[in-house]
Amino acid sequence: MNIPPRITRISAAAALLSALLVGGTVSAGTADASVASAASVGGICYGALPSQAHDTLDLIAQGGPYPYDQDGTVFSNREGVLPSQSSGYYHEYTVVTPGSPTRGARRIVTGEQAQEDYYTSDHYATFDLVDFDC
Repeated sequence: MNIPPRITRISAAAALLSALLVGGTVSAGTADASVASAASVGGICYGALPSQAHDTLDLIAQGGPYPYDQDGTVFSNREGVLPSQSSGYYHEYTVVTPGSPTRGARRIVTGEQAQEDYYTSDHYATFDLVDFDC
């Protein structure tokens, strides 16, 4: 699958704010699930990512080619950790794990409209929004 290259990236703060604003409302005693999801996403500086994640982000920016057939496929967010979005909004890409005989657990998941990038090192259990400004 060939996804068009990403032209610009927004800061982590702007992406998180966007996710919270689009996600839903909070009322006394209860929170909309998408707001709770957005609030549970952490953050990571680009420089703190493993070098293989930098390689994956570079490939995404170039539009490929990707090392695995699954790269660029729709990520459905079944775990509900990322902010709720329509089907097809998120796409996943493998972050190579040195020494692993399989794709491993590390991924970059991108959001198309706001062009946010999330990193997971534990196969979708947790996500960190990548901050390119630090």
